Amino acid sequence: MEHFVTIFDKLFIPQGLALLQSMQRHISDFTLWVICMDEITRDVLGAYDVPNLKLLEIEKLETDELVKIKRARSRGEYCWSLTPLAPKFIFDADPEIQRVTYIDSDLWFLSDPTPVFKELEDAEKSVLITEHNYAPEYVYLNKFGQFCVQFMIFNRDRSEEVRKWWEDRCMEWCYGRLEDGKFGDQKYLDEFEKLFPDNVHVLQNKNLALAPWNATILDNSQSVFFHFHGVRLLSQNRIHLGRYELPNKLLLSIFRPYYEDLNHALRFMLEQSVIPLKQVSMISVFRGLIKRIGEFLLYNRRRIWMVDSLKA
Repeated sequence: MEHFVTIFDKLFIPQGLALLQSMQRHISDFTLWVICMDEITRDVLGAYDVPNLKLLEIEKLETDELVKIKRARSRGEYCWSLTPLAPKFIFDADPEIQRVTYIDSDLWFLSDPTPVFKELEDAEKSVLITEHNYAPEYVYLNKFGQFCVQFMIFNRDRSEEVRKWWEDRCMEWCYGRLEDGKFGDQKYLDEFEKLFPDNVHVLQNKNLALAPWNATILDNSQSVFFHFHGVRLLSQNRIHLGRYELPNKLLLSIFRPYYEDLNHALRFMLEQSVIPLKQVSMISVFRGLIKRIGEFLLYNRRRIWMVDSLKA
């Protein structure tokens, strides 16, 4: 059995449930552990009631140091600060577990991830990380990190040195800004291979890790997952596609079925008398457009996909 862990709050319940649906579709034997950042998340996921879902409440995991950090950082920054701890929480919860994979809640599986695990096993390393692998028009985003936290494998044996180094760095500094070569929990991954060459493996089959920033250069027929970074609910019948220019074929083959899973999640939340939260406002969309007008003119025509378009 493969064990996965993710972290999210009530704002990202739709993405979290869509992730779970994709795992049930493509992975035969797994457990998804969710670190619930609030009671609403715990209650909604608890009502979902499937055997391969396990919940951990953040309040029962927090130390005095974490509580102090939570007070000094935003909710998003605090979740980033917890990411290096997520595998440890699972290893501590069950000493029989030998491998844990951290995944972002806005990932969505397209196929069985066995090829990723096999590549790590063949490399005989204990930690796997993935590159952003930016398309040429997005290479300038490397300033936020060569690697993406999105999908990281940790074996119980030999990974603790790497994980603990990352945890210590995030306890010291983890903010949503570029500063002294750091950015959130992510830029620290740029140091992994240099510091721990015997432990860390970088995914070599880049086609397996699909995201909006590399969708134009990879063969998505081989992809294990798609990272729906930047996709946000504007309302119960509108989604914002984010900042990246995407091929129409991808919108039809991947975004349409993802929307269907999101819609299923929204209906389930309403059945639990929980109103899904708007994840971004139109005002924020337009403010972001103005703020990034330069890159907008060059590469990133922002689009909002209406439900009517999805059904067309």
